[in-house]
Amino acid sequence: MFDSKGPLPAATCCPQTLRPQYGYDTRRALSMAIAGSKRKASFLSATSSAGDPCKYPYAAATEAAPAMGWPDWASLHPDLLGLIAARVLEVDVLDYVRLRAVCAPWRASAPSPRDPTLRDSRYRPRGWVALCDGDGVRPADACEVAFFHTVTGRCLRARLPELGGHRIVGFTDGLLILLNKATTAVRVLHPFTRVAVDLPPIAAVFTGIARDLDSRAWMKAAVCQSQTSPDSIAVVAWFPPGRAPGVVVAEPSFSCWHVVHHDLRLTAAVPFQGRLYGVTSNPRQLVQVYPERRNPRIAHIPTNFGVPNGHRFFLLESAARLMLVLRYVDYSIRYPNYGFALFEVDTAEHGGGLAPVSAIGDRALFLSHERCLSVSRKDLPSIAGDAIYFYSHSSDPVIMHSVSNGRRERTSTFSIIYDGNDRVRPSVRPFTLADQLLTYCYHRHWSRGLMFHEYHVIPTSDKLCEKLRAQDREVKVPRLGTTS
Repeated sequence: MFDSKGPLPAATCCPQTLRPQYGYDTRRALSMAIAGSKRKASFLSATSSAGDPCKYPYAAATEAAPAMGWPDWASLHPDLLGLIAARVLEVDVLDYVRLRAVCAPWRASAPSPRDPTLRDSRYRPRGWVALCDGDGVRPADACEVAFFHTVTGRCLRARLPELGGHRIVGFTDGLLILLNKATTAVRVLHPFTRVAVDLPPIAAVFTGIARDLDSRAWMKAAVCQSQTSPDSIAVVAWFPPGRAPGVVVAEPSFSCWHVVHHDLRLTAAVPFQGRLYGVTSNPRQLVQVYPERRNPRIAHIPTNFGVPNGHRFFLLESAARLMLVLRYVDYSIRYPNYGFALFEVDTAEHGGGLAPVSAIGDRALFLSHERCLSVSRKDLPSIAGDAIYFYSHSSDPVIMHSVSNGRRERTSTFSIIYDGNDRVRPSVRPFTLADQLLTYCYHRHWSRGLMFHEYHVIPTSDKLCEKLRAQDREVKVPRLGTTS
């Protein structure tokens, strides 16, 4: 498949929607797709004899189309084609790319998705999340990422040589944010069009603000709209809770990173409609982190749920609205004794606030302190609707909580491979879709090629721990003045 400026990345697509209620293994699904295409080719050649005019049935049908009165799809009116392309683009940019590949008139009626600035959100791979192979191989080392579309259920594996020598530090609308381990330069990569936007090295920030290993290895980043140029993006970076304070930003035209908040400590953050929103615990409030505004506070967070010191906050986009989830300790509930309060966020600069939410319809929320996700049961039938999937600090870590009736379900009981001290069983496969989506939310596990429900606890005596510590030390901070 080609665009006007070169080939798209090689990828393997599953020909049918995955049926995750039975669980699945990513590589098996991909191998099935390849085998299916070969079987199809063999079938065509086996049923076409030598000299048969139907040996090439597609060509024969094309030649016969005018005589049989079939419509000439290539001659559709450009306005109609533009409308169709816009509808396709609303669902998935990859289908839009395929539409443009049909013929020259269709390509001419649909603008190229290769936005060199990555500014236009319409051409981003929205709805795509990354799957985990669970083999302990980092996607950045393998130079390939398995993707899953949360609306269509389509699965593909993209080979991305650009990942070599980088750490994947974040996702925004399907865009990958990369950190060069040798130079600390930051890059934003579109995994399907392979468009990349480069930003300056962040070494000075590592030297002056984020001096500890954990902050450097696990910095967080998001793509936002530029505050200075309508034709550019900005990348905002911050650090894990309890680590270095501060928020920094850079744009492609910047020579260095700029500090936008010196003492801000974010316990949760999410990009939404081109802006970055976050939660601070002291004081307890929801703020607009970037772009900067005179009064960044959106709302105070209520304290009338359980013990305030035990609160945990989660921010996410769900069905085109920004939501805050507050998890609190409720001793009236059987262990794990967590309750949840949900709020819709009004982000208006004047009069913004929180509106309580009692139900979320067909949505399912996957919560993590690293990244959260919202999907629809209508699109993914194996996922429970009006539910929250979260981690509990116990030997049975993954819990599904029903928002409307408060019922709980343990989803990983028979998949635990560690008992806290020793490995008790091999990996249980195939993985369920819920396992995959929650692993995507736990970036430390996903980026290491580890399934969260299997490796939520790793005994310190395990050899894997030393391997992970060595990987965290891979980010080298060049001396200032030596970066390029």
